[in-house]
Amino acid sequence: MTPLRIFTWHIHGSYMYYLACRSPHHFYLPVTPDRTGGYGGRPGNAEWPDNVYEVPVEEVRRAQFDCILFQSRQHYEVDQYQIFSDSQRQLPRIYLEHDPPREHPTDTCHWVDDPNMLLVHVTHFNNLMWDSGRTPTRVIDHGVVVPEGIHYTGELERGLVVINNLRSRGRRLGVDIFTQVREHVPLDLTGMGATELGGLGEIPHRQLPAFETRYRFFFNPIRYTSLGLAVIEAMLMGLPIIGMATTEMVTTIENGVSGYVDTNVDRLIEVMQELLANPAEARRLGQGAQRYARERFNIERFSRDWDKTFRLITGKSPASRLAQGVRV
Repeated sequence: MTPLRIFTWHIHGSYMYYLACRSPHHFYLPVTPDRTGGYGGRPGNAEWPDNVYEVPVEEVRRAQFDCILFQSRQHYEVDQYQIFSDSQRQLPRIYLEHDPPREHPTDTCHWVDDPNMLLVHVTHFNNLMWDSGRTPTRVIDHGVVVPEGIHYTGELERGLVVINNLRSRGRRLGVDIFTQVREHVPLDLTGMGATELGGLGEIPHRQLPAFETRYRFFFNPIRYTSLGLAVIEAMLMGLPIIGMATTEMVTTIENGVSGYVDTNVDRLIEVMQELLANPAEARRLGQGAQRYARERFNIERFSRDWDKTFRLITGKSPASRLAQGVRV
């Protein structure tokens, strides 16, 4: 079928990469001279697929697209009226919501309240917690891919945490949990701003898989956010996952099978210490995590789900646009 022309912004680099890497469609990212605020286009240090194009923001009005994919409130409420023509604002539109509600976990109304749009959530937890109003919703589980030939070894008797700017993002992302656990278990922190907490700094994404597989386990101290791509990537590489029993994590990690989740931090510390003393058990749990991730988060399923969604919203599929069954 004919590829669609999808306009979106560069908001989450890893998600954008996975969205495009196996897609038959073309993606257009706006750029400004300062390349900030979602207008950064293709990253200069990443090998992105050839179906991602840059378009100068002043030329957006003259370009042709089949669908607009919003990913931030600023772009939906403000920027679309500055960069799009009147006819472009009538195009089929999707809002991709990456996060759970922040103001109140159950009573926050999503700012998109439009029966003619589609609101895509990245987890069923997020879909459950947002009040999506009149807007039809759909959940598309994450999909990731890791390099071939990368295998878990776990020879380092340490745990790994991968979070950007953990210190400034505070309790929601578990900075206090991280510092508490680190007093009892050897942990390394990577990501932007990691050195502020005595971490290792940022590891380039292409080097991260080989770097991660040496660690005994992956620890996710986050209390409240979407299911992180870093967790899924670690699962696919065969690392056992230890984390908080909150949000979508409780549907992803099965205790004793793929890792361990709990709301009792002291119990998590005990499990981490057990894995440090028992590399065979860590490997067994990591293999369970890898099997589950390959089934649920494989990139082929992810790409099919998005292809069906794009074709549904644009009327390019046998089903009519926003047909019955879109809301889940």
